[in-house]
Amino acid sequence: MQVQAEDEGQGTVAAPPPVETAPAVEAGFAAFLAQLRARALAEGVSARTLDAVLPTLSFNPRVVELDRSQPGGNPASTAPAARIPAFAPYRARHVDSARITRGQARYQALTPILKRIEAETGVPAPVIVAIWGHETNYGSYTGGFDLPRSLASLAYEGRRRELFTAELIATLKLIDRGVPRERIKGSWAGATGHPQFLPSVYLRVARDGDGDGRADIWGSEADALASIAAYFVDAGWRRGRPWGVPASAPPFLDRQAIAGRLEPPRCPRVHDRHSRWLTVAEWRARGVVQTGGPALADDELASLIEPDGPGAPAYLLTGNYRVILDYNCSNFYALSVGLLADAVAPAS
Repeated sequence: MQVQAEDEGQGTVAAPPPVETAPAVEAGFAAFLAQLRARALAEGVSARTLDAVLPTLSFNPRVVELDRSQPGGNPASTAPAARIPAFAPYRARHVDSARITRGQARYQALTPILKRIEAETGVPAPVIVAIWGHETNYGSYTGGFDLPRSLASLAYEGRRRELFTAELIATLKLIDRGVPRERIKGSWAGATGHPQFLPSVYLRVARDGDGDGRADIWGSEADALASIAAYFVDAGWRRGRPWGVPASAPPFLDRQAIAGRLEPPRCPRVHDRHSRWLTVAEWRARGVVQTGGPALADDELASLIEPDGPGAPAYLLTGNYRVILDYNCSNFYALSVGLLADAVAPAS
């Protein structure tokens, strides 16, 4: 899960300005922490936690540099937008044989836990495993940045102050709940644990999957997998429906006539690449046919995406695809999660 989604429509990013580390920055950072303390107390963080954590924090210019180097991270950039890159190379990197093989092995080893979670939530076990594989390669790398320091630095920098301040306060609440400070490490942008949850997401959906009374997404695979499923339920996953299926679109398809008509409030570039919703029967009448996966009912609503353009592989997407996008608003990410899930799933 990422604070800034991968937007496959972004262009080249200009070099970000250098991050200042002058004494004035240190003084400003200290003043920011003093203001934060008052807000955190008002939002229920204990004085004990604040006294233990805030004096240990220092400004980390590295995380600000990383944030500014993200696509869209430099507001002053005037670089022209590049053409949309191809999906096929991304798929080759993220749905590769090593990730598939390891995913199959983890699926087999954890089948009883996964099947229980699937039965309870309706989220397919292969999809849960695929998210885990994409986020941290099945827990093999979860990030080494100290979240309180990273989030405090990003909040102080100010470009997205409210977002990162809220996540810092959520992190302090995790410590209040008994999560050890040394355990709360992750990406520079604040994603943590096997599922790479932001702290606020942990507070909202983290679940105890092994019955020990704690939701330990850092050390318990069962807890991490149960928490991923809980996120999907919270985002609206519909039981018994696939994320989508591969399809073939004819060259004569009138793509202007099927263009999307919605204006989503979030990630419009990502949703611009989807067609409008039609039933499977309506797609078939236009020459679009399913070429694999579980058979979709004629009255199932689906949208079409051709990530590499006409003549390349296409996909009919159900509403559950939008749930994967909620985890990370990138078509390349969501398609790769779905394809990895299909590859990891045991043969029926």
